[in-house]
Amino acid sequence: MSTLPQPNLTREQGSDDSVPRQDEAQLKSWFIGSIDQGTTSTRFLIFDGTGNPVASHQIEFKQIWMEHDPIEIYDSVVKCIEEATKAFTGLGHSVSDIRAIGISTQRETTVLWDSVTGEILHNAIAWPDTRTQALVRELKKQPDADKLQDICGLPLSTYPSALKLTWMFKNLDKVQKTYEEGRLVFGTIDSWLLFNLNGKHNNVHVTDVTNASRTMFVNLHALDYDQTVLKFFNIDTKRMKLPKIVPSSDPHAFGQLDSGPLKGIRITGCLGDQSAALVGQLGFAPGQAKNTYGTGCFLLYNVGEKPVISQHGLLGTVAYHFGGSRKPVYALEGSIAVAGSAVKFLQHNFGFIEASHHISDLAATVEDNGGCVFVTAFSGLFAPYWIDDAKGTIFGITQHTEKGHVARATMEATCFQTKAILDAMEKDSGRKLTQLAVDGGMSNSDLCMQTQADITGIPVDRPIMRETTSLGAAIAAGFAVDAWKEFEELKEINRKDRTFFRPQISAEDRTKMYRRWERAVEMSKGWLREEDHA
Repeated sequence: MSTLPQPNLTREQGSDDSVPRQDEAQLKSWFIGSIDQGTTSTRFLIFDGTGNPVASHQIEFKQIWMEHDPIEIYDSVVKCIEEATKAFTGLGHSVSDIRAIGISTQRETTVLWDSVTGEILHNAIAWPDTRTQALVRELKKQPDADKLQDICGLPLSTYPSALKLTWMFKNLDKVQKTYEEGRLVFGTIDSWLLFNLNGKHNNVHVTDVTNASRTMFVNLHALDYDQTVLKFFNIDTKRMKLPKIVPSSDPHAFGQLDSGPLKGIRITGCLGDQSAALVGQLGFAPGQAKNTYGTGCFLLYNVGEKPVISQHGLLGTVAYHFGGSRKPVYALEGSIAVAGSAVKFLQHNFGFIEASHHISDLAATVEDNGGCVFVTAFSGLFAPYWIDDAKGTIFGITQHTEKGHVARATMEATCFQTKAILDAMEKDSGRKLTQLAVDGGMSNSDLCMQTQADITGIPVDRPIMRETTSLGAAIAAGFAVDAWKEFEELKEINRKDRTFFRPQISAEDRTKMYRRWERAVEMSKGWLREEDHA
């Protein structure tokens, strides 16, 4: 048991006075809208040219046990646009000052609909869903299964869209029938929303490269659907329509809003949410990384213009592609299935806290974790472990264990998994990260971010404006309409008054804590046996 010290905060100015500043008044005279469709809620924000949000609206939508109602998601987007626009015009601004709209979405979540009737064939199956565990084990036995990751960057796991689609083929008669009749349409949340926002009659069916790279159908090197992978999953593209793959920033490919207060405004940027956060953190140079603490936790590390296929349990993915003469940029990713959702678990299932932001206050009631280690494997363990038979397990409980100890152990679980991912990234890239940019709900906790710095031994850099996912989508949209033309022009955005958390514990204590975590991970394995699936 080690005691973590209290947060050591410093605030630093991020601007460089040697870089010529743009006319701030002019930057504040035009705007870009940003749809941010996440796992538990939808937001619409309107940013000015300096990257500051001037209006927003957020709606939480119903969780249906690892499924979402696609119509409810679309309706939440429409409502958010209406309410944020009302707030925007209420400030005296004009809709005509909004130059474009960007969109970021949860990624692997899978939607199927009928190309003729437009009927949704099943609820969207969300990215953390694990009902495909038995299917994954079955597919891993097929010839050439071990070669798939070299093609698409993703391992066979419950995570990618391909497994969710295959499960629906095998288990839903309506899906199978629609496929046999050649009327099945596949999409992730971005393509579903774009299809509806453009008006179904316009039949816009596209996805950007970042979302496409999460399906497992795409060759990471060619950035197009791969016939070897499609054949592996027994997919006939004559019977099922896949969305057209386009760059993340494009003046025309994503269409325009067909209705509502912003009717006619073009959608010119589209990114998967984690790529959007990397863009929003201005992670444009190889070696830069960000960690987003949302429902899950996702660490993206920019590796430059050539994909890297991980040898240490990470994912190869597309970071972003801003089109034109620019080349696509790739990333290594570490995905943690459970982060903020573990805090929600303590709130809703155990009643430890009334609201998720109270987790820090509860954790601060004790000096340390009291010997507790919580492996939050509610959906198995993702990167870099890929253990699908692990289950959530708390070790070290005694008669002296208090709620505060469990709260600390819950936050530490995400921090330990982030350390495991950073270690894997160092092995894959040959480069040690010197600083970690953070955002997302759990990053609001000073205690959690200090714990992260202590456990990794790396300074943590937190912006004052943490809507980086929405900002990234707005930046992608802005590049397509020449709001910005070079990354250099973004240097000032969200750089001021960032908070830095610096490591405070010894390397010996850090190592001791991490070894205990590794033991706990080993002991959490094997809860699901073959006979449990019979």
